[in-house]
Formats: sequence, structure tokens, C-alpha cells
Amino acid sequence: MNKNSTFLKQIDFTGKTAVVTGGSRGIGESIARSLASLGAEVILVSRKIEGLKAVEDKIKAEGGKAASIPCNTGNMDEIEKLFTEIKKRYDKIDVLVNNSATNPFFGNNIDATESAWEKTFSVNLKGYFFTTQYAARIMKEKGVAGSIVNIGSVNGIKPAPLQGMYSITKAGVISMTQSWAKELAPLKIRVNAVLPGMTDTKFSSVMTQNEAILKLILPSIPMGRIAQPDEMAGAVVYLASDASSYTTGTCLIVDGGMLA
Repeated sequence: MNKNSTFLKQIDFTGKTAVVTGGSRGIGESIARSLASLGAEVILVSRKIEGLKAVEDKIKAEGGKAASIPCNTGNMDEIEKLFTEIKKRYDKIDVLVNNSATNPFFGNNIDATESAWEKTFSVNLKGYFFTTQYAARIMKEKGVAGSIVNIGSVNGIKPAPLQGMYSITKAGVISMTQSWAKELAPLKIRVNAVLPGMTDTKFSSVMTQNEAILKLILPSIPMGRIAQPDEMAGAVVYLASDASSYTTGTCLIVDGGMLA
């Protein structure tokens, strides 16, 4: 392979700063490690520092650059502190990946509680909106042609049984992605989303570790299996990189053909 090829240059993140929320495990960890392997200095964000440090150590052991900043992205005060610290340390942001998510209630909508609603919407929707706002302000101030990638879900297109509130927030992520994409395009800031299907993570273990549920789900996936976290990272790398320089407002479905 020609190491000087145009495509390889387009996915080179050397000199770029990338913020990955929910970066302590699962899809977020895979995204962070992939971006770091391509030259990005990755800022790992999640609630608990212990999980972040574990991923930071892996990235550094692999020859990459990473730092950890704990933050609950469902809390406005913590979001403000996060981006104040990022601006102080790094001065700019080139890439933001919104990956933090929660799903505290697994059941029928009719049985859902207000507290579960508040938590789900605070992290999955409000958090995405305001981390995007803060990152976009820094990108605008520094004149960065930035890229923001939201991690949504196929549930945002086709709500899953017993995941009503979660599905509603992911539908909101799709609309929010398109809204921000239109607003920020004149600033040369692109906003896109990746919509994963069923993926083998701790987050989805309530389903992936349940044989009865898997037997119901797998027949709906033409590829006949659930995804691995690394299979989502490639889609994010594309949307975060210059390889997708004319792509904004897109929601890329990565679901093994489930919605085909």
C-alpha cells in the first residue's frame, strides 16, 4: 500500500485533538483507541476516573497520546468545567465524539418513572446538545474545521420493545444531528451520527447475555450476529476524518442489515 496515498492522508489525525465522551469502555473505548492509533491526542471523558485511566494506559502502551477528564455529561456545571479545562490545556478541539449514554429503565413505557425519564434525557439528549454547543464555540473561536460525531442507535429509527425512553432519546439525536449540521456548516464544522445496531458491550449486556432475547433478535439481523465495538469505530473514524469532508447531517447505520 502506498503510504503517501490521498486516502491515508485524509484519515491522519496527527496534531488533532479529539474528545470522546463515554470513553471508558465499549464503543467509546474502541473509538478512542482507533483515533489515537491514527495520531490524535485523545481526551477521554466519563463519570469515573478509574475506567478512563485504564483506557488511557492502553492507548499510551500502544504508542498513542491520551488524557482523562472525569465528567458527568448529564450535568451542566460539569460540562462547563470540562470544556474550560480542555480549552486551558489544549486550546482547541478538532473532533468531538458524543458517545455517553444511559438506559436505566428496561420495561414498558406505561411503567416508566419520571426519575428514569430525567436521567435518560439528561445524558442521552441534553448532554449531547450542550457538549456540542461548547465544542462548537471553541471550534468557531479557533477557526477549526471540526467534526462532531454523535453515537445514536437504530432504535432512533425503529423503537425497540422495552426500550421506549431510550429509543425516544435516540430519535432526538438524529434530529439534533441534522439541526446542528445545518447551523454549523457555514463555519466548516460538520456534524454526523453513527447508528449502531445490537453491539456486544456491557451497556447492552441485559440483552446480549440473555439467550431468550438473543433468539428473538438474531433472526432480524441478516448477518446473523451482533456487532463488536471495534466495528463501530471505523464508521466514526470516517465521519471524523477529512475523508468525509463533504458529508454533514448524515446518520450512518451500522446494523448488520437489520433495517434493510
